[in-house]
Amino acid sequence: MRKWIIGLMAFALTLTTVTVITADPGNGNGQAKGHAKQFELGVEQLLEEEKDLIEGKDVGLITNPTGVDSELNSIVDTLHNDPDVNLTALYGPEHGVRGSAQAGEYVEYYIDEKTGLPVYSLYGETRKPTPEMLEDVDTLLFDIQDVGTRFYTYIYTMANAMEAAAENDVEFVVLDRPNPINGEDVAGPVLDEEFSSFVGEYEIPLRHGMTVGELAKLFNNEFDINADLKVVEMDSWKRYMYYDDTNLDFVAPSPNMPTTDTTVVYPGAALIEGTNVSEGRGTTKPFELIGAPFIDSNELATHLNEQDLPGVTFRAASFTPTFSKHAGDLSHGIEIHVTDQDEYKSIKTGLHIVKAIHDLYPEGFSFRSDGFFDNLIGNGWVQESIENGESVDSIIEQWQGDLDEFKEVREQYLIY
Repeated sequence: MRKWIIGLMAFALTLTTVTVITADPGNGNGQAKGHAKQFELGVEQLLEEEKDLIEGKDVGLITNPTGVDSELNSIVDTLHNDPDVNLTALYGPEHGVRGSAQAGEYVEYYIDEKTGLPVYSLYGETRKPTPEMLEDVDTLLFDIQDVGTRFYTYIYTMANAMEAAAENDVEFVVLDRPNPINGEDVAGPVLDEEFSSFVGEYEIPLRHGMTVGELAKLFNNEFDINADLKVVEMDSWKRYMYYDDTNLDFVAPSPNMPTTDTTVVYPGAALIEGTNVSEGRGTTKPFELIGAPFIDSNELATHLNEQDLPGVTFRAASFTPTFSKHAGDLSHGIEIHVTDQDEYKSIKTGLHIVKAIHDLYPEGFSFRSDGFFDNLIGNGWVQESIENGESVDSIIEQWQGDLDEFKEVREQYLIY
């Protein structure tokens, strides 16, 4: 009798433990994270459920170090070693297939040492695959982690390759991946077509709230690319999810995007790239550290904290970049500490930072003379508004109409 009671108590304890584990919401939305255990990327769905898309075909692959499965196996090596797949060529975006190139560095044609495959650069002189590059390709795969921001160049590498695929009768397959800053929040100005560049080719907002697969569908239809497009969807990704909600290991998409914290601040903090202020390149916290030799750290941090911006605190900080702007010079400014990523407004915060430095240090601060700020923000009027003393709230209000129109178009292409 006593043994029976002890056994019953042990069973009850086990049941309680299981219930606690599965009921743990793990996020502010009150939704269980248990589904993350079944989460699958597009590459895994391709190999498990939709391998017919590549079997018996000559396959080209556009990827970089983020092209891995949940176990961090490289898609390059997986496809190269698969007897059912004939991988014929690799194509690298900015930073290259193996991710060894810094921002803006041109990567020429070479042979991948591990696979012996030709690697064609899609950054620099040739941003769109030529017919010669696609001679031995029936199907072109795209598998790269995006960061959810209009001026991150990988989505235009994808769009340009889609154009080439359409022109050369090549099938185009996008292996979908998460938007690391969630698929719900859409913010910032919609690109003015006049300011189209490789940091913004299409009229989408600065923070688009879409996956690369969803963007591919939108680009294909709204901008008349007309590729033979297939999106291999993820399994169990939800729109509220940040990258940390997926239980996937984060692989840096580029040398200056080292952590998920970087992706959260990037949509606004990267606007600093359009000025003479360091955005933290050459430090261990790019885009989280912002400063210049002419800034008073305590003054700037105090001023920004007084704005009472949601989900963020600013710490006075000094740093010496090892390369890029102010390399080797002691710079002063702030470190961005996101205290609540659901409340944090990255673009609004970025504009407040730019405006504060502009207003507090008029003799030291300047926008870049090449118009790069306009390319990043996607128009010519925001810089003028800052220079004319307009408030950030007034600036944001002016782009809201175009943003609302985009949101309506966007709804047609959402997969999840």
